[in-house]
Amino acid sequence: MQPRRFAWVEKVLKEITPKSSDFSQWYVDVIRKADMVDYAPMKGFMVMKPYSYRIWEFIQEQMDRRFKATGHQNAYFPLLIPEHLLAQEEEHIEGFSAEVAWVTMGGNEQLAERLAIRPTSETIIGAMYAQWIHSYRDLPVLINQWANVLRWEKATRPFLRTTEFLWQEGHTVHRTADEALAETLQQLEIYREVIEEYLAVPVIAGVKSAGERFAGAVDTYTLEALMGDGRALQSATSHFLGQHFSKAFQIQYLDEDGELKYGWTSSWGSSTRLIGAVIMVHGDDKGLRLPPKIAPIQVVIVPIGKGAEREAVVAHAKALEAQLANAFRVKLDDRDEFTPGYKFNDWEMRGVPLRVELGPKDLAKQQVVLARRDTGEKLSVSESQLVETVQHLLDAIQSELFRQALEFRESHTMSVESYQEMAQNGYRGFFRGDWCGSETCADHLKAETGMTIRCLPFNEEPVTGHCIVCGQTSRYRALFARAY
Repeated sequence: MQPRRFAWVEKVLKEITPKSSDFSQWYVDVIRKADMVDYAPMKGFMVMKPYSYRIWEFIQEQMDRRFKATGHQNAYFPLLIPEHLLAQEEEHIEGFSAEVAWVTMGGNEQLAERLAIRPTSETIIGAMYAQWIHSYRDLPVLINQWANVLRWEKATRPFLRTTEFLWQEGHTVHRTADEALAETLQQLEIYREVIEEYLAVPVIAGVKSAGERFAGAVDTYTLEALMGDGRALQSATSHFLGQHFSKAFQIQYLDEDGELKYGWTSSWGSSTRLIGAVIMVHGDDKGLRLPPKIAPIQVVIVPIGKGAEREAVVAHAKALEAQLANAFRVKLDDRDEFTPGYKFNDWEMRGVPLRVELGPKDLAKQQVVLARRDTGEKLSVSESQLVETVQHLLDAIQSELFRQALEFRESHTMSVESYQEMAQNGYRGFFRGDWCGSETCADHLKAETGMTIRCLPFNEEPVTGHCIVCGQTSRYRALFARAY
């Protein structure tokens, strides 16, 4: 008979709110019961536990490798920013003023100038670049930093919107506008590659409307993903800053022609909200479904048996673990205080892509049973073909998760001729519609429906239709959605 506490745990594991009844509660249930986060003592802050932080490390590794391959170097800049620096670029400070947290005391002394806890680092980095750049020979400057930032959010949700979060932010300076714009788009493509190929989350690339762009940018480029509840998530952004920040911070260089010129700058970033995207795009009523490329555990081995039979099964399972560990991230679950059924539910909830089941009968036949997390399918395979089959299945799971997510997005993307049509679909999904370009129309739509212009997608044909809000001649084909 199992200890009572373990029976209670098994009951708790089954208590995940169905996605269809309450998506928000389902999301919280999953991340808590998969042991991804805990709430900190301060409102709006979370603790990333090892399981979720390992996923972030995989994302870091893939992005960092690509950043370095394109000539970027990592550096680190101060957490605190003097108020006069933050206020130096007018649009920037206006855009972030409501979210800035301030340090006013140092020990027992009142500071002569308030220090902002960085909401983003354009200002402090711009001030340093002005000191480092003197000649065209100093360009381009291609720097990225992995850091934390703090934005005083009114409503928070783990990973998606927390007061403090982890991210990377790249900041570059170039001789020409064309070079800076090329950099901006290059980094957007790096994000797309990692998000689609590793996180298995399909995205739509485009440029933000003026009302949605980053404060202080000339243009903001974005990748928009559709979550399982039909809301959009801005997954990464890359900003062409023009000369706004270089003029504000006097980032100048002496060019070959002997003239003193302002640099052209870019900034770009992605954050731990990508983990939230993985959960909301792939998760189901059993919990997480993790793409194999970013799963902390790709394969879990569950030995099945009792008494003397169990000893033999566990011993063989350890040998299989050693064999698989040469190629995969593998975990042997040989806990004897839990039933196999509990273990199956536990690892399914944590999203492990592939489970290996091994019992006395399998041992006698020199085979194992493989169970896929994404589809629930099971198949028996001989031990001699185990490594090859596991690799094939992990590749198939990665592809299948992307296919399912893309199919969901396409089935929840529709064209509309008036914004009232969005209500017929409960404002769930992506809506493609014509827009006249007026921010007044965008503001009216947001106030009345909560829908925003997520982006003006790339490669859209020029339009000559009518704005879905005011009915006037349109200038753009826009992507609308409610968003996180």
